Amino acid sequence: MTVNIDFEVEKRLDLQFEDIINEIIEAAITYEKCPYECEISVVITDDEGIHQLNKEARGIDSPTDVLSFPMVDWETPADFDVIDEEDSDIFNPDSGELLLGDIVLNQNRIESQAEEYGHTERRELAFLVAHSMLHLFGYDHMEDDERVEMERRQKEILEGKGYFR
Repeated sequence: MTVNIDFEVEKRLDLQFEDIINEIIEAAITYEKCPYECEISVVITDDEGIHQLNKEARGIDSPTDVLSFPMVDWETPADFDVIDEEDSDIFNPDSGELLLGDIVLNQNRIESQAEEYGHTERRELAFLVAHSMLHLFGYDHMEDDERVEMERRQKEILEGKGYFR
């Protein structure tokens, strides 16, 4: 597993970003029984950075807490049968790892949402990474049944690593 983490913020929250991110990414990969070694890119930005990206990528002119950009075009979430091992666009040619996708985290929202929801910044970061990883595996929450399933999976991943609400 390769996790590339880039910081686009000058001032960082007092969190062990790398440890938490790696822990939850690995937990999500294991939870979904991914048969491949994976590569994920993570960017930590702020309200301004994610606002611009949200506007460019989704046409939404406001900041958000996290953005996910999956590389695999899933027909069914985490159905690894759709992956063509010959598809050079989704495998790193040097490492052979599945390029699962990109996660962009908004450090400002990690801080404010932790306060709003009454839990730690550590737990909020873990939640946003778990949420985003499920998006990278093709899950969504547009329909109520999808939302319920995604929330169940998030909870199981987080609680499996000791993150409780």
